[in-house]
Amino acid sequence: MKKTLNTWLPVLSVILAIAVDILVANASKHTPAAQPYFIYLLAIILTVFTVSAIASYFNAKAKVWLEERTLFVAAAVLFLNVLNIATKKLGLLPVIYFPSLDKVLGVIVEDRAFLAVCLATSGKLLSTGYVFGAIAGFATGIAVGFSKGAAYWINPLIRILGPIPPTAWIPIVLISFPTTFSASAFLIALSVWFPTTVMTSSGILNVQNAYFEVSSTLGAGKYYQIFKVGVPASMPHMFIGLFNGTCASFITLMTAEMIGVKNGIGWYINWQKEMMAYANVYAGLIIIAVTFSLLITLLFKLRDYALVWQKGVIKW
Repeated sequence: MKKTLNTWLPVLSVILAIAVDILVANASKHTPAAQPYFIYLLAIILTVFTVSAIASYFNAKAKVWLEERTLFVAAAVLFLNVLNIATKKLGLLPVIYFPSLDKVLGVIVEDRAFLAVCLATSGKLLSTGYVFGAIAGFATGIAVGFSKGAAYWINPLIRILGPIPPTAWIPIVLISFPTTFSASAFLIALSVWFPTTVMTSSGILNVQNAYFEVSSTLGAGKYYQIFKVGVPASMPHMFIGLFNGTCASFITLMTAEMIGVKNGIGWYINWQKEMMAYANVYAGLIIIAVTFSLLITLLFKLRDYALVWQKGVIKW
């Protein structure tokens, strides 16, 4: 009985939210949105989880998928319901700073074309800086891990420059690069470079010497030991560096776009904040959160694919 109730919790939570939105009158201070977008969102969630709940009785994979998400989705819908009551229904929060969910979702739907352009611009900037930062981080990390001479010269730079927030370099970078795009890309690359370098070198230094001794006994040369023994064995650490670099790159991206770049999702949020259009600000934040979640998920998938040979040896 308890498992059956848990299976239908998201559906019950959505039905409650829909009932509240329909039956409870709106606060007079909240002007209605063009469309009941919150109801549309709830209807989509209701359809997905009703179908999944029915399918879970016949399909084991659907049951596992539902069990992993049921409590979280139910709690998330309940939170949105409470937020909807506090804003749209009772007007307990300042209207200008806390618009209704209908208006926030309406911005995403109605301004989707412009938001897509901003997101594409941010994606181009982020990917440019991220790729160069990751490549530089791997190169310096491998050099520090395998070469005492490189470690002697590079480690002091890592200790001095690494802890400095990339955004602290903005005044210098803006006058050193010909365009704001290249300056922002450099800041993002710098934010990725430090954690990737540190974790790559740390992973290489923690590889057991027995691996290198055995490969050397079997006739492996220096480059073989680096790229066929050391680098694969240190890849778990490398991915941790990439995860940390991804978080830092998003922070740097938002800051860089708010000060210099003339387009992008960070620029859009700052522009809308100055216009006091907080529904648009929240819409931009939602897009950032969803995009970041997707990128992290893809990075996890890449890690699982690259480290499939270590599955069962390490925990992730």
